[in-house]
Amino acid sequence: MRGITTDCTSCINANCFIKKHLHLEKMQDFVLEKTNYTCKKGQQFMIEGAPMQGLYFIYKGKVKVLKTGIYGKEQIVRLTTDGDTLGFRGFGTSNRYLVAASAIEDTVLCNFSNDVMHSILKSIPEFTYDMMLFYAEELNKSENRVKKIAQMNVRERVIDILLYLLKKFGHTNNLLNINLSRKEIADFAGTTDEQVTRILSSLKKEGVIKIVNKKIGLLQVDKLNNEIIEHK
Repeated sequence: MRGITTDCTSCINANCFIKKHLHLEKMQDFVLEKTNYTCKKGQQFMIEGAPMQGLYFIYKGKVKVLKTGIYGKEQIVRLTTDGDTLGFRGFGTSNRYLVAASAIEDTVLCNFSNDVMHSILKSIPEFTYDMMLFYAEELNKSENRVKKIAQMNVRERVIDILLYLLKKFGHTNNLLNINLSRKEIADFAGTTDEQVTRILSSLKKEGVIKIVNKKIGLLQVDKLNNEIIEHK
């Protein structure tokens, strides 16, 4: 990964955990100890089972978080973008990354080492308290997702993911601002590429989505929402 330099003060990611606490006097010293990296599309920067190298915060870009399932099949467990935090699942417990992460597009990362993160947590109570709430929220999201996946059929899971992508990344000219391959959608939905292709083709014929140069657009969001409303 190639290193660059970013400035936390001028960062526009209001949801970044570091940015939110930049007003605290003690944080000013810690942000000077961060390291920046640029990852090319497809480059993996966190390896499942590898020793922790601190937490990553996305300055700009998109990243998929992966977990290896049975028979070595990858499962996408989370999609992230500007301001999101990565690597927290193994922090302070196993000291190893419990998931992997790779860039969906060229991505700029801010990294705070294990030692720096431990120092922040020990010296800034407000940051530590907010981190605890963050963990609780992420656990709740994870549990809700597991519940939904267990109760939905494959078509509903694909629709749920399309709506999630719209909410998370937004759209431009009615096309989602993230371009996932059919395999990536399948890895997120817990199904096969073939199933995803058939479902997307069916949704296109029904006029609820459009596909332009492999990019997906949602044309009838209300109709898609109604199809999975019982799982909300």
